[in-house]
Amino acid sequence: MRRRRMSGWTNGRMGSYALLIVGSIVTFFPLFWMIVLSLSDNPASSSTLSELFGKGFSFHNFTDILSADNYSIYFLNSVLVSAVVAFGNCILCLYVAYAFARMEFKFKRVLFASVLIVLMVPVYVVMIPLYREIVTFGWINSYAALTIPFIVSPIGIFLLRQYISELPKELEEAARIDGASLMRIIHKIIFPLARPALVVLFLYQFLNIWNAFLFPFLFTNTEGMRTLPVALTFFQGKQSVDLGHLMAGAGLSALPVLLLFAVFQKKIIAGLTAGAVKG
Repeated sequence: MRRRRMSGWTNGRMGSYALLIVGSIVTFFPLFWMIVLSLSDNPASSSTLSELFGKGFSFHNFTDILSADNYSIYFLNSVLVSAVVAFGNCILCLYVAYAFARMEFKFKRVLFASVLIVLMVPVYVVMIPLYREIVTFGWINSYAALTIPFIVSPIGIFLLRQYISELPKELEEAARIDGASLMRIIHKIIFPLARPALVVLFLYQFLNIWNAFLFPFLFTNTEGMRTLPVALTFFQGKQSVDLGHLMAGAGLSALPVLLLFAVFQKKIIAGLTAGAVKG
């Protein structure tokens, strides 16, 4: 009987490992394929893996990308816009989330419900109204159009509100007794305790804006203001769908995000799995 149980447990474990291996292969194969194409010399869209390996590999696609088509400007634009939006979300969403989590004011529940409703609204619904506002303000082809509409997000408010609600109130009450102001409490107590959630929010918004295509495409019309996703689309047209250069550009654009996840992976896990020490 015991041997049967051990055999069943072993078979179940092997099945789980097999499922994880298959899932890992399916997940990482597109990345592997992108790397292979980026290192190949003029790969055809119908090329097989054996044909690509038979041609050999080189880094000339990457060197061409880095020295052509204003790639450095596109890259810096993406870094600047993504960083500003991500930092803005961390700061402004923290203030709004603290108000929803700790303060009592009129229409609090209605306002928070409106935040949740916005989460369910597809972004394409607000595309035309937002574009008309950008035109009215004269922000077309400017950094203001790429940052200000996205500097506060409902997902950031919701995430931080849920996190702050789990923080112990005793620390804030002790700080008030000592004469600490509201802003000091937020900066010296709430901000350090909410750091794991803030890291998750920063990386989420950075990745979201870094990969955004629709609104940067609508709000910019010159090469000097384009971000990487928009620039890669135009680059594809210029190169007549040159997969080697296109995949090299996509690989370089994915590198900063991969580095961020590699550096902050522990904080990401902590922010997603831990609430706070509840007293």
